[in-house]
Amino acid sequence: MKVHHIGYLVKKLEKAAAEFEKLGYSRMGEVTDDAYRKVDILFLQKDGYVIELVSPNAPDSVVSGLIKTYKNAPYHICYVCGDLDKEIAELSSKGYVQIDLPAPAPAIGGKRVCFLMNRFIGMVELLEQ
Repeated sequence: MKVHHIGYLVKKLEKAAAEFEKLGYSRMGEVTDDAYRKVDILFLQKDGYVIELVSPNAPDSVVSGLIKTYKNAPYHICYVCGDLDKEIAELSSKGYVQIDLPAPAPAIGGKRVCFLMNRFIGMVELLEQ
């Protein structure tokens, strides 16, 4: 699997984006409201590296609990895969725990994604291509 992006949890998306732009990152489109997960998302890139800024936009957002613990910090790595269901099964057999159901990601053209947790490395996201 190839790395697609690093997910970066932030409290204030626009302020975080401005700071990344000072480091030479450029926006890859506009802020997207992911109503299913209740987050705002913005992708930025630099030198072939892509980061995804993720900010809760509701008290019951999927990342509301995480933002209290981690504040502003990287929190997942996203990998591109060909067959999402196959990769979920493969990683599950290796000790990863699926923490949500595969669902479309509006910020990535509606492609299906799924999050899994590993107790030694944390959260990973799988993106179906």
